[in-house]
Amino acid sequence: MATLTNIGSRGCRRGAPRGRPRPGPQQGGHKGRPYGCNAHILAALVLTLVAGGVRAQQQPNDRPARAEVWDLKLGTPADRLPADFTDYACGTNGGPPSVPLNGWRDFRRCRADAEGLREVYFRYDDELEYWAKANNFATEIEKYSGTKVYDFPVVLSARFDEGGVLAGLRIVSDPRDPSRDRDEAYLLRNFLTARYGRDGWDCVDLAAAEGETPVGRTFIKQRCRKILEGTTAVAEIETHFFRKKGQNQFDPQSGRTTEGQFESLARFELTRAK
Repeated sequence: MATLTNIGSRGCRRGAPRGRPRPGPQQGGHKGRPYGCNAHILAALVLTLVAGGVRAQQQPNDRPARAEVWDLKLGTPADRLPADFTDYACGTNGGPPSVPLNGWRDFRRCRADAEGLREVYFRYDDELEYWAKANNFATEIEKYSGTKVYDFPVVLSARFDEGGVLAGLRIVSDPRDPSRDRDEAYLLRNFLTARYGRDGWDCVDLAAAEGETPVGRTFIKQRCRKILEGTTAVAEIETHFFRKKGQNQFDPQSGRTTEGQFESLARFELTRAK
């Protein structure tokens, strides 16, 4: 590819073009500059930017910012929350979206739950994913594809009180997203407890229900709670890793190893204390 320098040296020469008088002081002109080369320089600059300059400027560290669930602060009115998310809808207790919404302010269209809070489902905007794909940044493509927390696919929702104030956040591992092995979903618990401090959690191991059995030698059915020091919030995590009734490691008919017959789940709620 030609550079600005060699384009300029071939397309311009000093002095006036042959057969044309040099302009005098009253006519303007710039002594010592290539006469009549502005168009060539501008064209070369555009060509360079298009061919290589834009690509050179795009680096992983130059990525645009992306709003995440941690940017949503409890106690913030709905009309002051970041509007940088997408696919707003009424939530279903951490499940799939239901009634579509235009944004946070539509929270009253969602039915209040037993705690009197209205759940709004949302997803991360996919701008960063397409930015990474356009620049062929493999690591960033994996990182920014889908809605994830600590690289675990999740279902996100915000919960509002009757006054329109953000009173809770809900993060539930998403079993529908195939971008990560589903049996790892329960491990999200470790990252969330680390975020809010390993110590001080009040945990209870729940009894297995009828038909619930370990996955291999592992059975986890636990609920933990922590009042966050220095805040007015309570964090709760429920973790599951077991086989439910009717789920088996081996198919009873064929004897072959089954796939996906287990429950692996992490469910996190951060709620403003009343």
